[in-house]
Amino acid sequence: MMDIMIEKMPAYRIAYIRQIGPYGIQNVQTMEELKEWAKLNHLFNDESIIFGIAQDNPETTRPEDCRYDICIVVSNDYSVIDDYVREGNIVGGKYAVFKIHHTAEAVQQAWIDIFPELLRQRYQLDESRPIIERYMVQMVNNHYCEICLPIY
Repeated sequence: MMDIMIEKMPAYRIAYIRQIGPYGIQNVQTMEELKEWAKLNHLFNDESIIFGIAQDNPETTRPEDCRYDICIVVSNDYSVIDDYVREGNIVGGKYAVFKIHHTAEAVQQAWIDIFPELLRQRYQLDESRPIIERYMVQMVNNHYCEICLPIY
């Protein structure tokens, strides 16, 4: 059984880099690029929140067409002036949050386990909002991250 915490996530303003191609090692490299960009722009610190958002289901989208956005939360008045980094918003709402070990194996296994667990606990996935991998710096420093599933 997995631990689920239900949370009302606020809306966030984000800066992000989109990676297109098979999910996996390239996502990790893109995350490092975003962190470097954030450090150069004085946006990365112990309070930073980074999101990974898989925009496509690899079961229904060809691997070479899968989109993965690596995001960092920025203030509402921050203006991204960059050809490589885009800006956007994350809609808030009710989420089922799964805390997992921050290893490739644990994250892969979690993606297999979270959907049956959500059903078992009688929550319904809201497919109008994206599933979010959340990496809070202080949590990552302790080798954890979270997968947040939008629910009704």
